Amino acid sequence: MKRRLALGACAALLAGCRIPVQPPPQPTLVVPAAWRGNVGPGAAVERDWWRAFGDPALDRIVAQALERNNDVRTAQARLREYRARIQVARSAQEPNLSVGFSPARARAIGPFGTPIDSTVMQGSFQAAYELDPFGRLAGVTEAARFDYAAQQAAFDATALSVAANAATGYLNLRGLDAQLALARATLASRQRSLALARRQFEVGYSSRLELSQAEAEYRATAAVVPQLERSITQQENALDVLAGANPGPVERGADLANLNAPPIQPGLPSDLLRRRPDVASAERAVAAADASLAAARDQMLPSLRLTASLGAYEHDLPALLSSPTTLWSVGGSVLAPLFDAGRLRAQADISASLRDRAVFAYEAAVRNAFADTENALTAVQRLREQLDEAEARRVATKEVLRIAHNRYRNGYSSYLEELDAQRNAFSAETGVLQLRAAWLQAHVDLYRALGGGWAPAGGTRG
Repeated sequence: MKRRLALGACAALLAGCRIPVQPPPQPTLVVPAAWRGNVGPGAAVERDWWRAFGDPALDRIVAQALERNNDVRTAQARLREYRARIQVARSAQEPNLSVGFSPARARAIGPFGTPIDSTVMQGSFQAAYELDPFGRLAGVTEAARFDYAAQQAAFDATALSVAANAATGYLNLRGLDAQLALARATLASRQRSLALARRQFEVGYSSRLELSQAEAEYRATAAVVPQLERSITQQENALDVLAGANPGPVERGADLANLNAPPIQPGLPSDLLRRRPDVASAERAVAAADASLAAARDQMLPSLRLTASLGAYEHDLPALLSSPTTLWSVGGSVLAPLFDAGRLRAQADISASLRDRAVFAYEAAVRNAFADTENALTAVQRLREQLDEAEARRVATKEVLRIAHNRYRNGYSSYLEELDAQRNAFSAETGVLQLRAAWLQAHVDLYRALGGGWAPAGGTRG
Protein backbone atom coordinates (compact mmCIF):
# COMPACT_ATOMS: atom_id res chain seq x y z
CA MET A 1 0.00 0.00 0.00
CA LYS A 2 2.83 2.38 0.83
CA ARG A 3 4.48 1.66 -2.55
CA ARG A 4 1.24 2.40 -4.40
CA LEU A 5 0.79 5.64 -2.53
CA ALA A 6 4.37 6.65 -3.34
CA LEU A 7 3.90 5.88 -7.04
CA GLY A 8 0.64 7.82 -7.09
CA ALA A 9 2.29 10.77 -5.41
CA CYS A 10 5.16 10.73 -7.96
CA ALA A 11 2.69 10.60 -10.85
CA ALA A 12 0.74 13.52 -9.42
CA LEU A 13 3.97 15.45 -8.90
CA LEU A 14 5.11 14.84 -12.49
CA ALA A 15 1.69 15.80 -13.83
CA GLY A 16 1.86 19.00 -11.86
CA CYS A 17 5.21 19.84 -13.44
CA ARG A 18 3.65 20.07 -16.91
CA ILE A 19 2.62 23.57 -17.90
CA PRO A 20 -1.11 23.85 -18.68
CA VAL A 21 -1.99 23.85 -22.37
CA GLN A 22 -2.70 27.31 -23.77
CA PRO A 23 -5.80 27.03 -25.98
CA PRO A 24 -5.42 28.17 -29.60
CA PRO A 25 -7.30 31.26 -30.79
CA GLN A 26 -10.84 30.86 -32.02
CA PRO A 27 -10.93 30.41 -35.83
CA THR A 28 -12.55 33.18 -37.86
CA LEU A 29 -11.97 31.70 -41.32
CA VAL A 30 -15.01 30.91 -43.46
CA VAL A 31 -14.49 29.10 -46.78
CA PRO A 32 -16.88 30.34 -49.50
CA ALA A 33 -18.96 27.75 -51.31
CA ALA A 34 -18.16 28.97 -54.84
CA TRP A 35 -16.38 31.69 -56.80
CA ARG A 36 -18.18 34.84 -57.85
CA GLY A 37 -16.56 34.68 -61.30
CA ASN A 38 -16.57 31.85 -63.82
CA VAL A 39 -14.15 31.43 -66.71
CA GLY A 40 -16.25 28.71 -68.31
CA PRO A 41 -15.40 25.09 -69.06
CA GLY A 42 -11.73 24.30 -69.11
CA ALA A 43 -9.03 21.89 -68.05
CA ALA A 44 -7.47 21.13 -64.69
CA VAL A 45 -4.39 23.05 -63.68
CA GLU A 46 -1.32 21.02 -64.60
CA ARG A 47 2.18 21.09 -63.21
CA ASP A 48 3.97 22.62 -66.21
CA TRP A 49 1.10 25.00 -66.86
CA TRP A 50 3.19 27.46 -68.91
CA ARG A 51 3.34 24.91 -71.74
CA ALA A 52 -0.35 25.55 -72.38
CA PHE A 53 0.58 28.86 -74.09
CA GLY A 54 2.15 26.84 -76.92
CA ASP A 55 5.50 28.63 -77.13
CA PRO A 56 8.73 26.58 -76.87
CA ALA A 57 10.75 29.76 -76.22
CA LEU A 58 8.59 30.49 -73.17
CA ASP A 59 9.07 26.90 -71.98
CA ARG A 60 12.86 27.26 -72.16
CA ILE A 61 12.86 30.61 -70.34
CA VAL A 62 10.75 29.25 -67.47
CA ALA A 63 12.86 26.08 -67.24
CA GLN A 64 16.05 28.13 -67.05
CA ALA A 65 14.55 30.40 -64.40
CA LEU A 66 13.52 27.43 -62.25
CA GLU A 67 17.03 26.02 -62.55
CA ARG A 68 19.19 29.12 -62.15
CA ASN A 69 17.13 31.75 -60.34
CA ASN A 70 18.82 32.87 -57.11
CA ASP A 71 15.59 32.83 -55.08
CA VAL A 72 14.96 29.20 -56.07
CA ARG A 73 18.54 28.22 -55.30
CA THR A 74 18.34 29.99 -51.94
CA ALA A 75 15.14 28.08 -51.13
CA GLN A 76 16.92 24.83 -52.05
CA ALA A 77 19.79 25.69 -49.70
CA ARG A 78 17.29 26.46 -46.96
CA LEU A 79 15.74 23.03 -47.50
CA ARG A 80 19.12 21.41 -46.91
CA GLU A 81 19.49 23.41 -43.71
CA TYR A 82 16.15 22.29 -42.33
CA ARG A 83 16.83 18.70 -43.34
CA ALA A 84 19.99 18.91 -41.23
CA ARG A 85 17.95 20.41 -38.37
CA ILE A 86 15.87 17.23 -38.30
CA GLN A 87 19.03 15.17 -37.91
CA VAL A 88 20.25 17.45 -35.11
CA ALA A 89 16.96 17.05 -33.24
CA ARG A 90 16.82 13.29 -33.84
CA SER A 91 20.39 12.79 -32.60
CA ALA A 92 19.28 13.74 -29.07
CA GLN A 93 17.17 10.54 -29.02
CA GLU A 94 20.15 8.32 -29.85
CA PRO A 95 22.98 7.14 -27.57
CA ASN A 96 26.04 9.34 -27.34
CA LEU A 97 29.30 7.39 -27.63
CA SER A 98 32.81 8.79 -27.16
CA VAL A 99 36.33 7.44 -26.78
CA GLY A 100 39.33 9.08 -25.15
CA PHE A 101 43.04 8.52 -24.53
CA SER A 102 44.89 10.56 -21.88
CA PRO A 103 48.67 10.05 -21.58
CA ALA A 104 50.40 12.06 -18.86
CA ARG A 105 53.90 12.32 -17.36
CA ALA A 106 54.68 14.26 -14.17
CA ARG A 107 57.54 14.86 -11.70
CA ALA A 108 56.89 15.33 -7.97
CA ILE A 109 59.04 15.64 -4.82
CA GLY A 110 59.16 12.48 -2.73
CA PRO A 111 59.09 12.25 1.07
CA PHE A 112 62.92 12.45 1.23
CA GLY A 113 63.19 15.41 -1.12
CA THR A 114 64.07 13.34 -4.17
CA PRO A 115 62.26 13.83 -7.46
CA ILE A 116 59.93 11.06 -8.58
CA ASP A 117 58.89 10.75 -12.22
CA SER A 118 55.61 9.01 -13.06
CA THR A 119 53.85 8.10 -16.28
CA VAL A 120 50.12 7.45 -16.52
CA MET A 121 48.33 5.97 -19.56
CA GLN A 122 44.54 6.01 -19.44
CA GLY A 123 42.02 5.07 -22.15
CA SER A 124 38.27 5.34 -21.82
CA PHE A 125 35.03 4.56 -23.64
CA GLN A 126 31.91 6.42 -22.53
CA ALA A 127 28.24 6.02 -23.42
CA ALA A 128 25.29 8.18 -22.46
CA TYR A 129 21.61 7.89 -23.29
CA GLU A 130 18.70 10.08 -22.28
CA LEU A 131 15.42 8.31 -21.80
CA ASP A 132 12.34 10.05 -23.16
CA PRO A 133 9.38 8.68 -21.17
CA PHE A 134 7.39 11.91 -21.55
CA GLY A 135 8.05 12.44 -25.27
CA ARG A 136 9.97 15.71 -24.90
CA LEU A 137 12.77 14.79 -27.31
CA ALA A 138 10.31 13.21 -29.74
CA GLY A 139 8.32 16.46 -29.69
CA VAL A 140 11.40 18.47 -30.62
CA THR A 141 12.05 16.11 -33.54
CA GLU A 142 8.43 16.35 -34.65
CA ALA A 143 8.62 20.15 -34.61
CA ALA A 144 11.76 19.98 -36.76
CA ARG A 145 9.93 17.74 -39.26
CA PHE A 146 7.03 20.18 -39.48
CA ASP A 147 9.48 23.04 -39.99
CA TYR A 148 11.05 21.11 -42.87
CA ALA A 149 7.64 20.40 -44.39
CA ALA A 150 6.81 24.12 -44.19
CA GLN A 151 10.08 24.92 -45.96
CA GLN A 152 9.24 22.38 -48.66
CA ALA A 153 5.99 24.20 -49.32
CA ALA A 154 7.80 27.55 -49.20
CA PHE A 155 10.20 26.25 -51.85
CA ASP A 156 7.26 25.30 -54.06
CA ALA A 157 5.76 28.75 -53.53
CA THR A 158 9.05 30.35 -54.58
CA ALA A 159 9.25 28.17 -57.69
CA LEU A 160 5.65 29.01 -58.59
CA SER A 161 6.32 32.72 -58.20
CA VAL A 162 9.47 32.58 -60.33
CA ALA A 163 7.71 30.61 -63.09
CA ALA A 164 4.78 33.03 -63.08
CA ASN A 165 7.07 36.08 -63.16
CA ALA A 166 9.03 34.59 -66.06
CA ALA A 167 5.84 33.87 -68.01
CA THR A 168 4.42 37.33 -67.30
CA GLY A 169 7.66 39.00 -68.33
CA TYR A 170 7.82 37.04 -71.58
CA LEU A 171 4.20 37.84 -72.46
CA ASN A 172 4.83 41.50 -71.74
CA LEU A 173 7.90 41.34 -74.00
CA ARG A 174 5.87 39.85 -76.85
CA GLY A 175 3.29 42.56 -76.35
CA LEU A 176 5.96 45.24 -76.62
CA ASP A 177 7.34 43.53 -79.74
CA ALA A 178 3.89 43.68 -81.34
CA GLN A 179 3.51 47.35 -80.44
CA LEU A 180 6.94 48.10 -81.91
CA ALA A 181 6.03 46.34 -85.17
CA LEU A 182 2.80 48.36 -85.29
CA ALA A 183 4.65 51.60 -84.60
CA ARG A 184 7.16 50.96 -87.37
CA ALA A 185 4.40 50.07 -89.85
CA THR A 186 2.47 53.17 -88.83
CA LEU A 187 5.60 55.27 -89.18
CA ALA A 188 6.01 54.04 -92.74
CA SER A 189 2.39 55.00 -93.44
CA ARG A 190 2.93 58.42 -91.88
CA GLN A 191 5.97 58.89 -94.09
CA ARG A 192 3.87 58.22 -97.20
CA SER A 193 1.22 60.63 -95.97
CA LEU A 194 3.88 63.27 -95.37
CA ALA A 195 5.24 62.77 -98.89
CA LEU A 196 1.74 63.15 -100.31
CA ALA A 197 1.13 66.31 -98.29
CA ARG A 198 4.44 67.75 -99.48
CA ARG A 199 3.61 67.10 -103.17
CA GLN A 200 0.20 68.68 -102.82
CA PHE A 201 1.71 71.70 -101.10
CA GLU A 202 4.35 72.08 -103.80
CA VAL A 203 1.73 72.14 -106.56
CA GLY A 204 -0.39 74.59 -104.58
CA TYR A 205 -3.21 72.15 -103.87
CA SER A 206 -2.89 72.37 -100.06
CA SER A 207 -1.63 74.88 -97.51
CA ARG A 208 1.49 74.88 -95.40
CA LEU A 209 -0.72 74.17 -92.39
CA GLU A 210 -1.61 70.71 -93.70
CA LEU A 211 2.03 70.01 -94.51
CA SER A 212 3.05 71.01 -90.97
CA GLN A 213 0.29 68.84 -89.51
CA ALA A 214 1.49 65.83 -91.50
CA GLU A 215 5.07 66.40 -90.40
CA ALA A 216 4.02 66.80 -86.74
CA GLU A 217 2.11 63.51 -86.85
CA TYR A 218 5.09 61.78 -88.46
CA ARG A 219 7.44 63.06 -85.74
CA ALA A 220 5.02 62.00 -82.99
CA THR A 221 4.90 58.46 -84.35
CA ALA A 222 8.68 58.40 -84.81
CA ALA A 223 9.12 59.24 -81.12
CA VAL A 224 7.13 56.14 -80.12
CA VAL A 225 9.67 53.77 -81.72
CA PRO A 226 12.69 54.51 -79.47
CA GLN A 227 10.40 54.57 -76.44
CA LEU A 228 9.22 51.04 -77.19
CA GLU A 229 12.77 49.91 -77.98
CA ARG A 230 13.88 51.14 -74.57
CA SER A 231 11.03 49.28 -72.86
CA ILE A 232 11.91 46.10 -74.77
CA THR A 233 15.55 46.31 -73.71
CA GLN A 234 14.55 46.79 -70.06
CA GLN A 235 12.14 43.85 -70.21
CA GLU A 236 14.79 41.63 -71.81
CA ASN A 237 17.27 42.52 -69.08
CA ALA A 238 14.67 41.82 -66.37
CA LEU A 239 13.96 38.39 -67.87
CA ASP A 240 17.68 37.60 -68.10
CA VAL A 241 18.26 38.50 -64.46
CA LEU A 242 15.23 36.46 -63.40
CA ALA A 243 16.57 33.47 -65.33
CA GLY A 244 20.05 33.80 -63.80
CA ALA A 245 21.73 35.06 -66.99
CA ASN A 246 23.63 38.18 -67.98
CA PRO A 247 21.58 40.96 -69.60
CA GLY A 248 21.22 40.53 -73.34
CA PRO A 249 18.79 39.57 -76.10
CA VAL A 250 16.01 37.12 -75.27
CA GLU A 251 14.90 34.32 -77.56
CA ARG A 252 11.49 34.83 -79.15
CA GLY A 253 8.93 32.24 -80.17
CA ALA A 254 5.31 32.68 -81.21
CA ASP A 255 3.91 36.11 -81.99
CA LEU A 256 1.46 37.70 -79.59
CA ALA A 257 -1.47 36.89 -81.88
CA ASN A 258 -0.44 33.21 -82.08
CA LEU A 259 -0.07 32.59 -78.34
CA ASN A 260 -2.76 30.29 -77.00
CA ALA A 261 -5.15 31.34 -74.27
CA PRO A 262 -5.03 28.23 -72.04
CA PRO A 263 -8.30 26.86 -70.60
CA ILE A 264 -8.52 26.77 -66.83
CA GLN A 265 -10.99 25.10 -64.49
CA PRO A 266 -10.78 26.90 -61.12
CA GLY A 267 -12.66 24.25 -59.13
CA LEU A 268 -13.97 24.96 -55.64
CA PRO A 269 -12.51 27.49 -53.19
CA SER A 270 -11.68 24.67 -50.77
CA ASP A 271 -9.30 23.23 -53.39
CA LEU A 272 -6.91 26.10 -52.70
CA LEU A 273 -6.27 24.75 -49.21
CA ARG A 274 -4.64 21.71 -50.83
CA ARG A 275 -3.23 23.27 -53.98
CA ARG A 276 -1.55 26.56 -53.08
CA PRO A 277 1.95 26.07 -51.66
CA ASP A 278 1.89 29.28 -49.62
CA VAL A 279 -1.28 28.11 -47.85
CA ALA A 280 0.31 24.70 -47.24
CA SER A 281 3.43 26.40 -45.89
CA ALA A 282 1.36 28.47 -43.47
CA GLU A 283 -0.59 25.38 -42.38
CA ARG A 284 2.59 23.42 -41.68
CA ALA A 285 4.03 26.40 -39.84
CA VAL A 286 1.03 26.15 -37.48
CA ALA A 287 1.76 22.46 -36.90
CA ALA A 288 5.43 23.22 -36.26
CA ALA A 289 4.57 26.00 -33.82
CA ASP A 290 2.14 23.70 -32.00
CA ALA A 291 4.80 20.99 -31.71
CA SER A 292 7.31 23.56 -30.44
CA LEU A 293 4.78 24.65 -27.83
CA ALA A 294 4.40 21.05 -26.65
CA ALA A 295 8.18 20.70 -26.43
CA ALA A 296 8.40 23.94 -24.44
CA ARG A 297 5.78 22.67 -21.99
CA ASP A 298 7.69 19.40 -21.58
CA GLN A 299 10.77 21.30 -20.43
CA MET A 300 9.17 21.34 -16.95
CA LEU A 301 9.25 17.54 -16.81
CA PRO A 302 12.24 15.65 -15.39
CA SER A 303 14.93 14.35 -17.72
CA LEU A 304 16.31 10.86 -17.16
CA ARG A 305 19.87 10.12 -18.30
CA LEU A 306 21.88 6.88 -18.17
CA THR A 307 25.68 6.92 -18.36
CA ALA A 308 28.33 4.22 -18.52
CA SER A 309 32.10 4.28 -18.91
CA LEU A 310 34.78 1.66 -19.42
CA GLY A 311 38.46 2.52 -19.06
CA ALA A 312 41.96 1.17 -18.65
CA TYR A 313 44.80 2.50 -16.49
CA GLU A 314 48.53 1.72 -16.52
CA HIS A 315 51.92 3.42 -16.22
CA ASP A 316 53.20 2.64 -19.70
CA LEU A 317 51.74 1.95 -23.14
CA PRO A 318 52.82 -1.77 -23.42
CA ALA A 319 51.23 -2.56 -20.09
CA LEU A 320 48.11 -0.62 -21.12
CA LEU A 321 47.81 -2.77 -24.23
CA SER A 322 48.67 -6.13 -22.60
CA SER A 323 47.35 -6.22 -19.04
CA PRO A 324 45.73 -2.93 -18.03
CA THR A 325 43.88 -2.17 -14.87
CA THR A 326 40.21 -2.01 -15.81
CA LEU A 327 38.05 0.90 -14.64
CA TRP A 328 34.31 1.08 -15.09
CA SER A 329 31.29 2.99 -13.91
CA VAL A 330 27.54 2.84 -14.49
CA GLY A 331 25.11 5.48 -13.31
CA GLY A 332 22.02 7.50 -13.97
CA SER A 333 20.65 10.90 -13.19
CA VAL A 334 17.27 12.54 -12.83
CA LEU A 335 17.16 16.28 -13.39
CA ALA A 336 14.00 18.28 -12.81
CA PRO A 337 13.62 22.05 -12.65
CA LEU A 338 12.89 23.27 -9.16
CA PHE A 339 13.11 27.07 -9.41
CA ASP A 340 14.00 29.13 -12.48
CA ALA A 341 12.19 32.41 -11.71
CA GLY A 342 9.50 31.60 -14.30
CA ARG A 343 11.90 31.21 -17.25
CA LEU A 344 10.40 27.95 -18.57
CA ARG A 345 6.84 29.21 -18.23
CA ALA A 346 7.78 32.40 -20.04
CA GLN A 347 9.35 30.36 -22.83
CA ALA A 348 6.13 28.37 -23.10
CA ASP A 349 4.19 31.63 -23.31
CA ILE A 350 6.50 32.75 -26.11
CA SER A 351 5.87 29.48 -27.95
CA ALA A 352 2.12 29.91 -27.46
CA SER A 353 2.34 33.41 -28.91
CA LEU A 354 4.25 32.09 -31.93
CA ARG A 355 1.59 29.38 -32.38
CA ASP A 356 -1.20 31.98 -32.28
CA ARG A 357 0.62 34.20 -34.77
CA ALA A 358 1.09 31.20 -37.06
CA VAL A 359 -2.67 30.59 -36.91
CA PHE A 360 -3.36 34.22 -37.80
CA ALA A 361 -0.84 34.04 -40.65
CA TYR A 362 -2.55 30.90 -41.97
CA GLU A 363 -5.95 32.58 -41.99
CA ALA A 364 -4.47 35.62 -43.74
CA ALA A 365 -2.79 33.39 -46.35
CA VAL A 366 -6.10 31.65 -47.09
CA ARG A 367 -7.99 34.92 -47.41
CA ASN A 368 -5.30 36.33 -49.68
CA ALA A 369 -5.57 33.16 -51.80
CA PHE A 370 -9.32 33.66 -52.15
CA ALA A 371 -8.85 37.31 -53.07
CA ASP A 372 -6.09 36.53 -55.59
CA THR A 373 -8.27 33.96 -57.32
CA GLU A 374 -11.34 36.20 -57.40
CA ASN A 375 -9.26 39.06 -58.82
CA ALA A 376 -7.68 36.82 -61.46
CA LEU A 377 -11.03 35.32 -62.48
CA THR A 378 -12.50 38.80 -62.82
CA ALA A 379 -9.50 39.99 -64.81
CA VAL A 380 -9.75 37.10 -67.29
CA GLN A 381 -13.46 37.74 -67.82
CA ARG A 382 -13.43 41.54 -68.02
CA LEU A 383 -10.27 41.79 -70.10
CA ARG A 384 -11.80 39.37 -72.61
CA GLU A 385 -14.85 41.64 -72.83
CA GLN A 386 -12.63 44.70 -73.22
CA LEU A 387 -10.61 42.95 -75.90
CA ASP A 388 -13.73 42.08 -77.88
CA GLU A 389 -14.86 45.70 -77.81
CA ALA A 390 -11.37 46.93 -78.70
CA GLU A 391 -11.19 44.62 -81.70
CA ALA A 392 -14.57 45.90 -82.90
CA ARG A 393 -13.32 49.46 -82.49
CA ARG A 394 -10.19 48.62 -84.46
CA VAL A 395 -12.27 47.36 -87.39
CA ALA A 396 -14.41 50.50 -87.28
CA THR A 397 -11.47 52.93 -87.10
CA LYS A 398 -9.71 51.11 -89.92
CA GLU A 399 -12.75 51.63 -92.12
CA VAL A 400 -12.95 55.29 -91.07
CA LEU A 401 -9.31 55.76 -92.04
CA ARG A 402 -9.89 54.20 -95.45
CA ILE A 403 -12.83 56.48 -96.18
CA ALA A 404 -11.05 59.59 -94.85
CA HIS A 405 -7.96 58.86 -96.95
CA ASN A 406 -10.02 58.49 -100.12
CA ARG A 407 -11.94 61.68 -99.40
CA TYR A 408 -8.74 63.64 -98.82
CA ARG A 409 -7.01 62.19 -101.87
CA ASN A 410 -9.96 63.10 -104.10
CA GLY A 411 -10.27 66.58 -102.63
CA TYR A 412 -13.54 66.13 -100.76
CA SER A 413 -12.14 66.88 -97.26
CA SER A 414 -9.19 68.51 -95.54
CA TYR A 415 -6.15 66.66 -94.28
CA LEU A 416 -7.33 67.28 -90.71
CA GLU A 417 -10.06 64.68 -91.21
CA GLU A 418 -7.58 62.02 -92.32
CA LEU A 419 -5.16 63.01 -89.57
CA ASP A 420 -7.84 62.46 -86.94
CA ALA A 421 -8.68 59.08 -88.49
CA GLN A 422 -5.01 58.06 -88.42
CA ARG A 423 -4.70 58.89 -84.75
CA ASN A 424 -7.84 56.93 -83.84
CA ALA A 425 -6.74 53.91 -85.89
CA PHE A 426 -3.28 53.84 -84.30
CA SER A 427 -4.79 54.21 -80.85
CA ALA A 428 -7.26 51.37 -81.52
CA GLU A 429 -4.51 49.05 -82.83
CA THR A 430 -2.30 49.80 -79.83
CA GLY A 431 -5.21 49.22 -77.44
CA VAL A 432 -5.92 45.80 -78.92
CA LEU A 433 -2.29 44.71 -78.53
CA GLN A 434 -2.07 45.97 -74.95
CA LEU A 435 -5.35 44.31 -73.96
CA ARG A 436 -4.38 40.98 -75.54
CA ALA A 437 -1.08 40.97 -73.66
CA ALA A 438 -2.88 41.90 -70.43
CA TRP A 439 -5.49 39.19 -71.02
CA LEU A 440 -2.81 36.51 -71.48
CA GLN A 441 -0.98 37.77 -68.39
CA ALA A 442 -4.25 37.51 -66.45
CA HIS A 443 -4.21 33.77 -67.23
CA VAL A 444 -0.75 33.59 -65.65
CA ASP A 445 -2.09 35.39 -62.58
CA LEU A 446 -4.95 32.90 -62.42
CA TYR A 447 -2.51 29.99 -62.66
CA ARG A 448 -0.50 31.59 -59.85
CA ALA A 449 -3.62 32.12 -57.74
CA LEU A 450 -4.80 28.54 -58.25
CA GLY A 451 -1.48 27.09 -57.13
CA GLY A 452 -0.04 26.39 -60.57
CA GLY A 453 -0.57 22.63 -60.49
CA TRP A 454 1.43 22.24 -57.29
CA ALA A 455 0.86 18.81 -55.74
CA PRO A 456 1.43 18.61 -51.95
CA ALA A 457 1.56 14.81 -51.83
CA GLY A 458 4.64 14.53 -54.03
CA GLY A 459 6.14 17.96 -53.40
CA THR A 460 5.83 18.74 -57.11
CA ARG A 461 7.30 22.03 -58.10
CA GLY A 462 4.79 24.37 -59.67
